[in-house]
Amino acid sequence: MIPPMNFAFSEEQEELRKVVRDFLNAKSSEATVRELMETDSGYDAAVWSQMGEQMGLQGLIIPEEFGGSGYSYVELIVVLEEMGRRLLCAPYFATVALAANTLLHSGDDAAKAEYLPGIASGETIATLAFTEANGKWDESGITLEASGSGSDYTLTGEKMYVLDGTIANLILVAAKTAGGVSLFAVQGDASGLTREGLSTMDQTRKQARLTFDATPAKLIGTEGGGWAVLSQVLDLAAVALAAEQVGGAQECLEMAVQYAKDRVQFGRPIGSFQAIKHKCADMLLEVESAKSAAYYAGWCASELNDELPSVASLAKSYCSEAYFHTTAENIQIHGGIGFTWEHPAHLYFKRAKSSELFLGDPTYHRELLAQRIGI
Repeated sequence: MIPPMNFAFSEEQEELRKVVRDFLNAKSSEATVRELMETDSGYDAAVWSQMGEQMGLQGLIIPEEFGGSGYSYVELIVVLEEMGRRLLCAPYFATVALAANTLLHSGDDAAKAEYLPGIASGETIATLAFTEANGKWDESGITLEASGSGSDYTLTGEKMYVLDGTIANLILVAAKTAGGVSLFAVQGDASGLTREGLSTMDQTRKQARLTFDATPAKLIGTEGGGWAVLSQVLDLAAVALAAEQVGGAQECLEMAVQYAKDRVQFGRPIGSFQAIKHKCADMLLEVESAKSAAYYAGWCASELNDELPSVASLAKSYCSEAYFHTTAENIQIHGGIGFTWEHPAHLYFKRAKSSELFLGDPTYHRELLAQRIGI
């Protein structure tokens, strides 16, 4: 008989949560989020430096030999959950969950030594350019072509929906070579690279179209070995996003419950009406279930065990729907004020929708899950 698994955060992890929450409450208030989402860059450079130099957040999962702290994926889950609560406007997900993860699992020690210290210190903003206009998140979606030999290549084609693509100094690009999908590093100021910000529903997370025209690029890992790396990175990124979604969902639940206590209608708080009670209870059930999925996936990611691919898809599909439903119900419980621009409910609703689609929607991940567990 398998003993029941008791997953609980350690004292140190809870202390990390408290420190990050206090920092984000001070640096990522609703007013700050609204201010930053209106800018082109979408982040505060001073806060980004503080996150790297004082808090060590960018280097959290980067080994000490490359300038990081060498913590596990569970600590990253804790941090991302808090960032999701506060809708942090910063290139953290792109730099850490996408780019740093890609480098860490690339098997290229020279690339790690060259790029990871800059990411850990906060000097380098990095991202992963994966998707194209076809919107696919699998190997067949990569059509951008790379030509060259040795470590020096040139890229020609287009990438879409690149997180923080207009501000990244380092862009890791998935492209096709004769041997299959390969990974390349491109500098943000490289010749032949055109970067254009996209208009998105979720203004708190910037996306870009990147056009490459014989742009110089450096091979990372082995030629044709990119998909093996990327498939694992996409699982790890899905787990990271699930944690962020859980943080946002928890915030919306708390927002809705507080309003249900405060808002008086017909002489009593609206939370005393059964219809509102049911909504709040359903939200609580979804949020707690989403936490279980995200936390277990975080543990699998820290162990890099065989369960990771299936658990990553399970967490991404469940947490996406739980977050979106919670943000929608939060608007409903708030009534008329929940639909206004002045109220923060719509900011979470839009983030939930963009996160639901990013890295593949719930239908895509359920299909993946079915394949991965052999249904």
